[in-house]
Amino acid sequence: MSKPESHAGPSGSSVTTLTSEQLAALAQEHGLEPVGVRPSLGAYLATMWQRRHFAFRLASSKAYARNQGSYLGQVWAILNPVLWATVYFMVFGLILKTDRGIDNFVGFLVAGVFMFHFVSACISNGAKAITSNQGVITALQFPRALLPVATVLSELFTLLPALLVLLLIVPATDEPLSPAMLLMPVAVLLAWLFGTGIAFICARLVVQFRDVQQLIPFVLRAAMYMSGVFFSIEHYAGDSAFAPLLENQPIAVFLRLVRSTLLEGVPMTPSTWLWAVGWALGTLVIGFIFFWQAEESYGRG
Repeated sequence: MSKPESHAGPSGSSVTTLTSEQLAALAQEHGLEPVGVRPSLGAYLATMWQRRHFAFRLASSKAYARNQGSYLGQVWAILNPVLWATVYFMVFGLILKTDRGIDNFVGFLVAGVFMFHFVSACISNGAKAITSNQGVITALQFPRALLPVATVLSELFTLLPALLVLLLIVPATDEPLSPAMLLMPVAVLLAWLFGTGIAFICARLVVQFRDVQQLIPFVLRAAMYMSGVFFSIEHYAGDSAFAPLLENQPIAVFLRLVRSTLLEGVPMTPSTWLWAVGWALGTLVIGFIFFWQAEESYGRG
C-alpha cells in the first residue's frame, strides 16, 4: 500500500491525505460501500427482507388512503368492480350476447372483471412505483424494489373485500359449493406474484423511457379484449391458429385459473396450473433481476 501524502495546511501544519487505494482499503475493512453502487443480489435480497415491514406498512397505507376522500370510503373497493361487471353484463351479455358457450355467465363475468381489474391495476400502478415516489426515494435509503412490491401489495389489499363479494355472488347464481373453491386464494396469490414481476419490469422501463407509461393503457385495453374477460376464448377462437396463443397468454391463464376454482363449467386442469406457476415465478424472477440491475439509477431525477 502506498504511503499517505502530506502537505502543508492553511496554518502551516502538516495535513495527511489518504490516497484512493487507501480509502478503498479502509472502506472495505469497515464494511462500507460507495454511494450509488448497486449491491450484490444476495445482499439486496437480505436488505429487502430486513425492510419488509416498511413495504407492508406502505402498502396498507396506500390501500386505506385510496378512497378516503369520498363519502363511501372503502366501499368503493367493492363497488368499482361490481359496477364494471354490471356495465359489461348489459353490453356484452344482454346486447352483444357474448355468453355463448358459458354455463354461468354472471359468475364467469364477475370473476373475470374482478381479476382483470386487479392485474391491470398491478401493472399500471406498478409502472409508476418509482416515478411517483421521488420524495420517499430522495429522503430515505432502502432497496427501491420495495416500492413496486408495496404498490402491488396495496392492490392485493384492495382486492380482498371484492373477493369476499365474489364468494357471495357465485353461489347466488346457483353454482354449487365445491372443495375447489379452497384453491382460489392460491390462484390469486399466483396472479399477485405475476403482477409483482410485471411491476418490476414496467417500473424500470418507465424510469428509463417515460413514453412507456403512455403506452401501458393501450396495452391493457388490448389485453382486456384478448383475455376472455367477457367471452369464452375456447368458444370464439375454436381451432384457429391463434387459439393456443390467446388461451395461454398470462392474463387469460389467471382468469381461467380463478374461474376454475369457482365454476363447474370451467374445468380445472393440470396444464392451467402449470402455465400459471410458470408465468408467476418466471415473470417474478426475471422482473426482479431486471429491476435490480438498474438499482443505482433510480431517483436521479
